[in-house]
Amino acid sequence: MLDAKYIINNLETVQKGMEKRGTAVDFSVLMENEEKRKTLLLQIEQLRHQRNVVSEDIAKIKRSGKDAQSSIDRMRSVSETIKSLDKELGEVETAIHTFLITLPNLPHTDVPKGKDETQNRLEKTHGSPRDFDFPVQDHADIGEGLGILDLGRAAKLAGARFPLYLGSGARLERALINFMLDIHTKEHGYKETLPPFIVNRATMTGTGQLPKFEEDLFKIQGLDYYLIPTSEVPVTNIYAGEILAEEDLPYKFTAYTPCFRSEAGSYGRDTKGLIRQHQFNKVEMVKITPPESSFAELESLLVNAETILQRLELPYQVLTLCTGDLGFSATKTYDIEVWMPGQNKYREISSCSNCLDFQARRAGIRFKRKDAKKTEFCHTLNGSGLAVGRTFAAILENYQQPDGTVNIPEALIPYMGGQKTITNET
Repeated sequence: MLDAKYIINNLETVQKGMEKRGTAVDFSVLMENEEKRKTLLLQIEQLRHQRNVVSEDIAKIKRSGKDAQSSIDRMRSVSETIKSLDKELGEVETAIHTFLITLPNLPHTDVPKGKDETQNRLEKTHGSPRDFDFPVQDHADIGEGLGILDLGRAAKLAGARFPLYLGSGARLERALINFMLDIHTKEHGYKETLPPFIVNRATMTGTGQLPKFEEDLFKIQGLDYYLIPTSEVPVTNIYAGEILAEEDLPYKFTAYTPCFRSEAGSYGRDTKGLIRQHQFNKVEMVKITPPESSFAELESLLVNAETILQRLELPYQVLTLCTGDLGFSATKTYDIEVWMPGQNKYREISSCSNCLDFQARRAGIRFKRKDAKKTEFCHTLNGSGLAVGRTFAAILENYQQPDGTVNIPEALIPYMGGQKTITNET
């Protein structure tokens, strides 16, 4: 959430930022309500002072033995007026909050202006796509051909866009999760967490999923609870409403969770395979930092995600998202796209974002510097490290063999109990 005071004092800058995002915003609503708020606060302050004076007068009158009823009636009248104005002030403050909570974060000056993903900026590539001397298959055909993936029976169990892993497929998915968590905890210094997979409305609001993206979420009928779309949601909110000590920052967490997304508006896209599922596994990285170090932490977050792909020897590229592709809560995002030979293109496998104080302001995550009187909002960052199902798919496509088998990346062999190749398990 953006700071109302910052918007008012930097209106032209904020308007340009929203225009760069392609978001039309009428800030007159905020300005009018802010003026109302100031007027009401002044009136309430004056009336409370008046009530205090009258209260002192009543005490003096009573001490003198005289009748204070007229002053008591006057104080009651003032109190009723204050009560009425307090209610009006609450309504105005609610309107301001409702307005602010719908605004996206401002894009960083380094973020390129663009309409959609076609205008993202390529930063670098790593590794070279493999040359195949046989017809290349996509991961769905490979997995089903080997008997380690059954999307048809998954659809029978739950519907379209749900996976069913079998045998070495299930083991490979589990191996990837453990491999990613081990690297992030043992080498990158993250603390492993296992958060709830169901969260409340306040938690969803804290990271920006609500109220704007409710149609993209799976809501539990009859309850104000939601299945998490990413572990960024519960993990970022671990310290919601708390004041942290500067010397404890940054906090670095990693978590494996399943993720649940309705994928509203994406019907007809990536309907085959594991690229766009209603349920998928992901290992997430979350950082809570002081403001001055958040962009340095973004760069290291990106390196941490890249490390997984490098160890798996999967070719990839890194892009800076343009304003038209930038997420609601992010000020800057790097996307990592892995090479998928079965589709003959790069596909997103990780997003690494700096949200500045946008989420912390919504969730009330503050910190206090040593010897400082005031608290400050933390900065929050998150990144996929990585999307497990897409990594599974990338391995099947990049490590496929002419006989239909799939070799296991060397780094994963210990996690597969020494298994080096996935052969037909039908």
